[in-house]
Amino acid sequence: MQTTLKTEVTFEGIGLHSGAAVRVVLHPAAADTGIVFRRSDLADQPMLPALWRNVIVSPLNTRLSNAAGVTVSTIEHLMAALAGCGVHNVLVDVNGPEVPILDGSAASFVRAIVSAGLCHLSAPLRAIEILEEVSVSEGLSFATLSPSASLQIDFEIEFSDAAIGRQRKTLNMANGAFVRELCDSRTFCRSSDVDAMHAKGLALGGSVENAVVFDGDQVMTPGGLRHPDEAVRHKMLDALGDLYTAGAPILGRYTGTRAGHAMTNKLLHALFARPQAWRWVDCDAQIAARLPGVGVSPADLAAVA
Repeated sequence: MQTTLKTEVTFEGIGLHSGAAVRVVLHPAAADTGIVFRRSDLADQPMLPALWRNVIVSPLNTRLSNAAGVTVSTIEHLMAALAGCGVHNVLVDVNGPEVPILDGSAASFVRAIVSAGLCHLSAPLRAIEILEEVSVSEGLSFATLSPSASLQIDFEIEFSDAAIGRQRKTLNMANGAFVRELCDSRTFCRSSDVDAMHAKGLALGGSVENAVVFDGDQVMTPGGLRHPDEAVRHKMLDALGDLYTAGAPILGRYTGTRAGHAMTNKLLHALFARPQAWRWVDCDAQIAARLPGVGVSPADLAAVA
């Protein structure tokens, strides 16, 4: 069955790109609402459903837009937390154009969601089952969805910086794997990228306090890495959040190589353009047990930094 939060959850922090203070409130929502963002700072408080067709392609983050051009950006870490904790319905009030970056991971979102607890709704839950392989590519980057009994993420990255290098990781996302394995992994960049973005007026709120910054073979962020392969883990976190804009949990295997937000969104467009490649399935207890977030408990947070 579908879920929502038992109580409201509030977050405050700075926006990665604007550097401005942002406040986010997660409200419990009725069955079949889905994940919907609302710009509470605007007079008409416009709604932006977190769906793939409302995503503006961006290499730096996942940004929603409505027909009037109102946007909310950097939703991917919160979306990953909602997916990984099994939250299907929530109204997200944001008093600005972006979700706060917090520490650059999804850990703070996860802690608050798990503490609030979930309310089970009477409506049945449906998932998207992948029936045929769908792939997209661009240069050396590609992403694929293929049939699988549960959501699996297989991701590979490769950077010239020795501190990153080539990393690959595969996870079955069932039974709290996201909370235990991925949610505390932070966004990352190279020192030269930070300087370039600041020069263009981008990532004004970015710092070593909310990102892992690499410079050749050095990790510039105080305290170093939370995981030796934190970079690829964060890419998997992003992928889970971006996949949740499908509008429902996915039963399939996601394979990404050098992929990012734009590539995952391109993959969802390709999937839904091929009706024969997927179908809706009603989640009985056996199927639900294989979904991300099912069975997550405070004990899973013990492994989180």
